[in-house]
Amino acid sequence: QVRLVESGGGLVQPGGSLRLSCAASGSIFSINYMGWYRRTPGNGREWVATIREGGSTNYADSVKGRFAISRDNPKNTVYLQMNSLKPDDTAVYYCYVTDRITRNDYWGQGTQVTVSS
Repeated sequence: QVRLVESGGGLVQPGGSLRLSCAASGSIFSINYMGWYRRTPGNGREWVATIREGGSTNYADSVKGRFAISRDNPKNTVYLQMNSLKPDDTAVYYCYVTDRITRNDYWGQGTQVTVSS
């Protein structure tokens, strides 16, 4: 069984910053992709960012230049540094990892990010 535990969400004012963390544990052999999605009531699920095992990254246009994804491979942890936050970034953020061997995806429980003055 694989478990992903997220942390770092909360309430922040527009223009502020937050850092999300997601640690994977359990029966996962080797992680290839790690990343983040978010879900809002109006827009549904939106992909945010992905980082590969070698460190290459991709971002949604809506967050490019403001968010930065990184990972700590020995700790099986992925991070999302969010800067210059906007009200439109308000969402529940979910992390995911992809097992290199089984190709299964695993998801975190979600963490709420609210950007409001």
